[in-house]
Amino acid sequence: MAAVHWGASVRGYFGIGIAGVSKAMNVGSLLRSAHAFGASFTFTIAAAYERREGKLADTADTPSSVPFYEFADAGDFRLPVGCALVGIELTDEAIDLPRFHHPRACAYLLGAERTSLPPEILARCDHVVKIPTRFSINLALAGALVMYDRILSQGGYPVRPTRPGGAAPAMTKHVFGAPRRGRGKGHATGKSKAKS
Repeated sequence: MAAVHWGASVRGYFGIGIAGVSKAMNVGSLLRSAHAFGASFTFTIAAAYERREGKLADTADTPSSVPFYEFADAGDFRLPVGCALVGIELTDEAIDLPRFHHPRACAYLLGAERTSLPPEILARCDHVVKIPTRFSINLALAGALVMYDRILSQGGYPVRPTRPGGAAPAMTKHVFGAPRRGRGKGHATGKSKAKS
């Protein structure tokens, strides 16, 4: 069975970034994962990030292939028009990731290693999502889980088998039918039908 390339049929885009990070290796790991999952852009906010050090983890050198933005602080932070901001944070009000409907166009934002997202940035989030774990996990891993969940939630994969190791049903290729004509007033000819 041929592999399904999910990126060919998915609409929209996403970016991912970190606020206040201090460990370059975490940034590098997140950037490399973002590149692998097809992110449209990556960014940092108020981060102490040395790209030279981050390249030890980002062996794909993501900023050379995917736009990378460095924002000095929360006031400097900007997103494209129509791009929702999704904070990844362990709060009581946050939506569990498996129950979250990912926006068509969004940017995911993680906090620094030992702190939460700053209140002024959290207030700007359109959605806040949490990964249902018993305790906090590495931020680069958290970012990879969110991007993986986005891909899974957008479909394009066959239904999983009902038993372990069972063969999954093959996906059928979509076939477009002939155009349907005359569905509405003047649809086929541009003229409205006269009433009798």
